[in-house]
Amino acid sequence: MQPHLAVPPPSAAPHDPSMARALRVLAKRSAWLLAMGTAGIGLTGSGEVRLKPPGASLKIAMLAVHNVARQQVGLGPMVWSPALAADASIYAIQMARSQRFAHSGKVPGALPQGENLWMGTRGAYSFAEMAGSWVEERQHYDGGSISQALATGTFGNFGHYTQIIWRGTKSMGCAVASSATDDYLVCRYIPAGNVMGAGPLD
Repeated sequence: MQPHLAVPPPSAAPHDPSMARALRVLAKRSAWLLAMGTAGIGLTGSGEVRLKPPGASLKIAMLAVHNVARQQVGLGPMVWSPALAADASIYAIQMARSQRFAHSGKVPGALPQGENLWMGTRGAYSFAEMAGSWVEERQHYDGGSISQALATGTFGNFGHYTQIIWRGTKSMGCAVASSATDDYLVCRYIPAGNVMGAGPLD
């Protein structure tokens, strides 16, 4: 469903030139908002779901949190991928619309992407706090392989963190979408981390 924008019909436009010009500007702005909504930026769906604009603040915060964590274990930085950010935005909007918080399924034939998800009360957390909750999982990581963690049932305690510090991961992109009540953060990574039989620093 497209967002409803209240624009007076042409038949209702007054004959005053300045008012007619103002109405034309309003119509153009409304058309721009509608186009941006269909592109996943600004208003989407019923108008309750919003994708936070993929501006510099999101990119800076996500790269900073991730790359400080990587630096602390002797790894080089990841770089931002607009393509991964676009993929992340699609899934963030999907979760906000459905209000179903769960990992996405693998796209057949696509290069596997790592994925970290976060959900919290709308507007209550900064971007750095969102990603910082993943880094806090380092206190639970014992240095073992992903296979060992899955066997012992401990993977869920630190899987976001191990993706962040996965040595082979080079690129990342993130997006945040909001429902009426919650923010949904999605970060995508290539090459994907958390590979069976390996550890993040291998």
